[in-house]
Amino acid sequence: MPTTIREQSDQVKAAAAGRLPAEILAAFARGTVDLVAEGVPAGAIKVGDRLDSFTLDDATGQPVSLEEIVATGPAVVVFYRGGWCPYCNVALRTYQRDLLPQIDRFAGRLVAISPQTPDQSLSTAEKAELSFTVLSDPGSRLAGKIGIDFQQTDEMLDAQGQIGVDLAQVNAEGSTRLPRPTVLVVDRDRVVRFVDVCPDYTARTEVAAIVAALDALA
Repeated sequence: MPTTIREQSDQVKAAAAGRLPAEILAAFARGTVDLVAEGVPAGAIKVGDRLDSFTLDDATGQPVSLEEIVATGPAVVVFYRGGWCPYCNVALRTYQRDLLPQIDRFAGRLVAISPQTPDQSLSTAEKAELSFTVLSDPGSRLAGKIGIDFQQTDEMLDAQGQIGVDLAQVNAEGSTRLPRPTVLVVDRDRVVRFVDVCPDYTARTEVAAIVAALDALA
């Protein structure tokens, strides 16, 4: 049976513990504790809210609107940090493998959004062999509008830099703001029917929870 996202993330965490220097692991742990302590922001989007129209560029630089995304059915909208994040890659690959085949029966669509440049989004899609749409959210502005963005601390940015991750290089507009990993299920009227915001970036929404939300809509 396919492993859950949590089981795969635990494997990533264990591998990192055996590979990364202790001071970097400690910095990541402190950053995670701080984010978990903050929890889900009070202003974050909620079930029943209507998602404002937006248009973002896909991995080839072509504009894609929310209206196009929900034209035929409900949309699963995944906000992720970037292709540099191993936990994001676990989630995206799992959604490709286990969620995408189930989307068709709802006449729906799966899209993933990060603050990366379109070129970086294309690289992410190619490496993870994703066949669903990947969009670029410059400056995490859309994430900010729905209340799920945050600014990386200097300690986290420094720790990421030490392992070769420079957000100012991979993100559009050189922004170092990131979205909290989030999954929305949005109906054809742009009404949000399911929300899962994960303050702990190593945790992600499981496929079963998303399918249950889609089933409830149907």
